[in-house]
Amino acid sequence: MLELFLQPETWAIFATLFALEIILGVDNIVFISVLCERLPVQQRKLARNLGISLAVLTRIALVFSISWVMSLTQPLLIIQDFSLTGRDLIMIAGGGFLLAKSAKELWSWLTHTEQAHSTHMRTGMAVVLLQIVAVDAVFSMDSVITAIGLTNEVPIMVAAILTSAIVMICIAEKINNLVIQYPGFKTLALLFLILLGGLLMAEGFTIHVNKGYVYFAMLFGLILELCHIQLKKKHSQEAQTKTHKPELKELSAS
Repeated sequence: MLELFLQPETWAIFATLFALEIILGVDNIVFISVLCERLPVQQRKLARNLGISLAVLTRIALVFSISWVMSLTQPLLIIQDFSLTGRDLIMIAGGGFLLAKSAKELWSWLTHTEQAHSTHMRTGMAVVLLQIVAVDAVFSMDSVITAIGLTNEVPIMVAAILTSAIVMICIAEKINNLVIQYPGFKTLALLFLILLGGLLMAEGFTIHVNKGYVYFAMLFGLILELCHIQLKKKHSQEAQTKTHKPELKELSAS
C-alpha cells in the first residue's frame, strides 16, 4: 500500500477525488446545518459532528460495495426507448425528498416567527441523523461512481473521503454560524438545496444539467448577500455617526 502512495499518478487521482469530496461536503454541511437547527442548542454541535461522521461511513460503505454500486448503472426499468437504472430511481426519490424537505423548511422559515419556527420544526436527534444519512447516500452516489471511473484502488478513495471529512469537521461550525447569524444566508442555503433536489431529479430522468451553472448562480447569490451585509454595516455606521454629531455640538457649545 505504501508503494501505491509513492506514485505521482496516485496523488493526482487523490487530489481530484479530494476536490469532489469537498464540493460534496459543503452541500452536506449546508443541509446538516439546516436540519440541526431543529435540535436544542446544546445538541447541535454533537449532531453536526455525528452527521458528518455517519455521512463519511456511508460513503466508505458505498466504496466497499463497488460491485453493487456499478450494478445500479444497468437498466432496471425499460419503457419503449426510455430506460431507468437503479441509480436513476435513487436520484429521483432522493432528489424529490431533498426538494420537498427544503421547500417545506423554506416555507416555515419565511412564514413563521423565529420562535414559532423553532418550536414548529423541533424534532429528535435520531430522526435528524437518519435524514442526514439518507440524503448523503443520494449525494454520494454520483461521486462514488465517478471515483470508481478514476481508479479501482479503494485505499485512495477512502483516503480522499477521510481527509475531506477532517476539513469538513473543522469548517462546519463556521458555516453553521454564518447560516444562523445572517438570515439571508439561510434563505440562500435553502434555495441552494431546492436547486440541488431539482438537479438530482433531472439527472434521474436522464436530463443532464451542467452543475457548474447551479454553483455559479449560488456563488453570485452569495456575493450579493455579502454586499447586502456590507451595505447594512455601512448604513449602521453612518447612523451612529449622525447620532454622535449633535452630542459633540452640545459639548462644544457648553
